Amino acid sequence: MKKAPGCDVRVHAYRNGKTMEQCREESRTNTELLSDEILEKGEVSWTRVLEVAHHDELVYKLTLKYLRQRGYDIGNNKVPRVKKASPAAITLSTKN
Repeated sequence: MKKAPGCDVRVHAYRNGKTMEQCREESRTNTELLSDEILEKGEVSWTRVLEVAHHDELVYKLTLKYLRQRGYDIGNNKVPRVKKASPAAITLSTKN
């Protein structure tokens, strides 16, 4: 019995024929760009993140993930924006 082909992240093509690693690299670049924008403006909307990701869902989600890993508050469905996390929020998240 043959196994169904699985998703190999090294060679599987996503939107526009990009591999997972290419999507990660694009997301890291977007994170740098958006970090500068957040420092300058105080916050950016999820719509702006989506625009920077060229409406590529995987790149968009990875970009939000990397922003969260850098300590940014990425908001939620009621407050769709990314901003610098408050010191109190950072303290609470490190205690858990």
